[in-house]
Amino acid sequence: MANKEGSFTIMWIVMGISFLIAISWNQIPELKNAIHALLDPTAGFLLNWNLTLGMLAVVFLISLLTILIQKYTTDQDALKELRKEQKILQEEMKKYKEHPDKLMELQKKQLEFIPRTMKLSTRSIAYTGVPIILFFRWFDDVFAVLGSPKFFGFLSWFWFYLISALVFQSILKKWFKVV
Repeated sequence: MANKEGSFTIMWIVMGISFLIAISWNQIPELKNAIHALLDPTAGFLLNWNLTLGMLAVVFLISLLTILIQKYTTDQDALKELRKEQKILQEEMKKYKEHPDKLMELQKKQLEFIPRTMKLSTRSIAYTGVPIILFFRWFDDVFAVLGSPKFFGFLSWFWFYLISALVFQSILKKWFKVV
């Protein structure tokens, strides 16, 4: 089995590349044109067919791919074990909420979980970070051309995407048993 531990180095590299893409989108026409050539006939077709339903379909597909990548590129067993340990620690913290010294000790212990969890979760970021940034830049271009339409009369594309993605991902995580 491949190493699914992850690395902060990978996360920083992907974040750096994503940042460079985001700030140089309009300065590198080849990048922008290539992404438009790929997404206009596919995702753009769905948006032109029906803006709301098309956007839901695009968000669902992005969420599905993200969840599948997360499932198969991270050590799900190790993440499940960490979650169990965190849950036990939280229950213990509830018992000692009247004892500040013991609570402080448990809170420090809880903070030790953050880097371990992040390290285990970063591998999927290496595969999804840049494509999501490219999609966001493409969405920004497409919706600017469409006159910044509002979904349900008040949501910008970003908020519609975010809310829809959270809903889809929570459902898909349960469906595919992803931690």
